[in-house]
Amino acid sequence: MEPVYDTVIGMARTLWLAQGLKFKISGVENVPVTGPGVVAINHTGYLDFTLAGIPAFLQGKRKVRFMAKQEVFDNKVGGPIMRALKHIPVDRGNGAASYDMAVDYLRSGELVGVYPEATISRSFEIKDFKSGAARMALDSGAPIIPTVIWGAQRIWTKGHPKAMGRHNFKIAIGVAEPILPNGTAAEITQRLHESMSAKLLELQDVYAQWNGPYPAGEFWVPARLGGGAPTLAEANAMDAADAEAKAARRAAQGRTDDGDGAAQD
Repeated sequence: MEPVYDTVIGMARTLWLAQGLKFKISGVENVPVTGPGVVAINHTGYLDFTLAGIPAFLQGKRKVRFMAKQEVFDNKVGGPIMRALKHIPVDRGNGAASYDMAVDYLRSGELVGVYPEATISRSFEIKDFKSGAARMALDSGAPIIPTVIWGAQRIWTKGHPKAMGRHNFKIAIGVAEPILPNGTAAEITQRLHESMSAKLLELQDVYAQWNGPYPAGEFWVPARLGGGAPTLAEANAMDAADAEAKAARRAAQGRTDDGDGAAQD
C-alpha cells in the first residue's frame, strides 16, 4: 500500500470524471504483472504522465515511477508529493545521478516512466528519440513497454491554453508489445521508434472512428491529418530555436547540460 500514491490516483480519477473524459485503453496485457519495465511514452501534452500509468494500474494496480525535471521537486507544494510518489528528479546539469537512480529502481523490480522524445512534440507526430530508454533497459535487463497516448493534447499542450473544464474529450491509450533489451542501444531505440510510430497511427485511426472525422485546422490535429499543428519539420525548427535560447541562458548562468536524454520536460 502507498497511501499518498493511492490518494493522488483517486484525485486524478475524480478530476477525469468531472471533466467527462472517456478512455479507450488497449494492450494492458503487455504491461508485466511483476518485475521491471521501462515505460516509454510519447509526449504530446503536460498531463501525459497522469495518464501513462493507467495501463499499469489496470494490470494489478502497479505504479510507475516517472522521471521529472528537478524544478518540479524544488516546488514547495509539488516537491514533497513527488518524493512521496517515489518519482525520480532529473537535474539536467547532472543527468548521471538520475539515470543511475532509474536503473536502480528497475533492478529492484519497478516500472520507470520516460519520454524518449525528451520534450513535447508540437507536431503531435513521433519525434526522434534519445537513447536513454534503451540504455536503461540494457543496463538493468528490463523490457521496454512502448506506451502511446492520443487525444490528451486537447486538454493542455505547449503553446495553447488549458481546457480543464467539463469538455467530454476522448483519450486513447495503447501499449505495444514489450521490446527486449537485445542488441545495441541504437538498434533498440530504432525498434522502439518503429513500434511507437505504428501504435500512434493505429490509435489515430481508432480515434477517428470513435470521435468522428478530424476537424480541419484544429490545433490538436496533425498537419498530416488536415489539422493546424505544425509539420514535424516545422516543429523541429521551433524546438531547435528554443534549445538555442535555453543554451544561451544556461551559458549566461554558467551552467551546462550533459544531454543525457533519459529525462523529460
